[in-house]
Amino acid sequence: MSKIDTALSLNRRHVLVAACAASLLGTSGLAMAADEAPEAFIQRITNDTLNAIKADKALRTGDINKVMQLVDTQLMPHVNFRRMTALATGPAWRKATPEQQKRLQEEFKVLLVRTYSGALSQITDQVVVVKPLRAGQEDKNLVVNTEVRGKGDPIQLDYRLEKTPGQGSGWMIFDLNVLGVWLIENYRNQFTKEINAGGIDALIASLAARNKSNAKAT
Repeated sequence: MSKIDTALSLNRRHVLVAACAASLLGTSGLAMAADEAPEAFIQRITNDTLNAIKADKALRTGDINKVMQLVDTQLMPHVNFRRMTALATGPAWRKATPEQQKRLQEEFKVLLVRTYSGALSQITDQVVVVKPLRAGQEDKNLVVNTEVRGKGDPIQLDYRLEKTPGQGSGWMIFDLNVLGVWLIENYRNQFTKEINAGGIDALIASLAARNKSNAKAT
């Protein structure tokens, strides 16, 4: 069990934060992102996330099909998921075939969605407050800090962004900090053990088995 998984099992309130972090289900208004400040970008998509969940009973009850649909239509335009998966996989990513890379991304996405979808029912009156951006950061590795405020103590949540290149550039998320642990670092430790034991195919098989087990549990 990962550090994040352990923390989630110990405190349901923190599961909510993980859901907000893992889903980041903002609207797909990419045109808006061209001249958008990183703080405004995070504020917009997190507000849209909470509003979408509060307005949809199926999402609040953790309906996995609805969550997956929301992820595909609203999350993926804002996340460099290929980079996220590559960083979590480590050096073995470069040796993987295109098909293996595709399978890894698919299974990793399902794992994240199923891990955090149950928290959606916990969302009630929470709001996200974005903190001022720290000076001197580079566009390729910029961190935006936020607080999730509601009942109980505020909880810090951090997002690592990159500036997309070219005309009409905006921001893409490629890592996030949940409960003090960066997601990529957390999963990279797990993935490295699987890869060392049996290679990329063993990692894919392990993720698929976890997803199958999680599906039966729900």
